[in-house]
Amino acid sequence: MSIPLPTDDDKDDLLLSCRYGDIEDIQAFVDKFGSGPLNDIRDHSGNCALHMVAANGHADALDYLLSVVSPSLLSARNSAESTPLHWAAVNSHLTIAQKLVQFKNGPGVDLLDIKNAAGRSPLGEAENVGWEEGAKWMVEVMNLDDAKGEAAEDDQPLGPAVDIEVEIQDAEGQVARMKIGKQPLAES
Repeated sequence: MSIPLPTDDDKDDLLLSCRYGDIEDIQAFVDKFGSGPLNDIRDHSGNCALHMVAANGHADALDYLLSVVSPSLLSARNSAESTPLHWAAVNSHLTIAQKLVQFKNGPGVDLLDIKNAAGRSPLGEAENVGWEEGAKWMVEVMNLDDAKGEAAEDDQPLGPAVDIEVEIQDAEGQVARMKIGKQPLAES
C-alpha cells in the first residue's frame, strides 16, 4: 500500500495545526502522509512548520517536529530570509530559542549568525523588540571566537572571576550593552 500525497488543503491544515500547536493534528498528518512532506511544506511567505511553532511558542509541538523533520529545517528561511529562530526571537520565546539552538543534530549556535533580509541576526531581532532575556542568553551561548575560528588565548591560565561587559552593534547602528556574570579572567 502506498502512502497518499497531501493535498493543498492538507498542507494548509498542517501549517495551521503548527501555528496553533495542535500536536494531535500534526501527529495525525505524519501518520497519514509520513514525515517526508513536512520538510517541503511552505505557506505563501515561505514559512515552514518550524516557523509556525517557533513564532507561536509551542514547545511540545516543536519537540515532536524536531523528532521527525530534517535538521536542515532549523535553518530554513522564509521569503524575508528569517529562520524559525528569528521568529522565536521576534516573539520572545526563550524556551523555543533554546530548543532550536541546542537541538543535538542541528546547526547549533551557528543559527545565531544567520541574518535575514533586514540584515538582522536572531540577536538583532531580540534587541529590536527589546527582549533582554533572550538577547542575554544568545550572547552567553554564541560563538565569540576570533575571526580565524580559534578561541583567543585558550592556553592562558585562568585568574579570578569577573563580570564581562559585552557591547554589540546591530545593523541599524543600535548598541546593546550587557554584563555576563562572573567569568574567569585570563592572567596576562
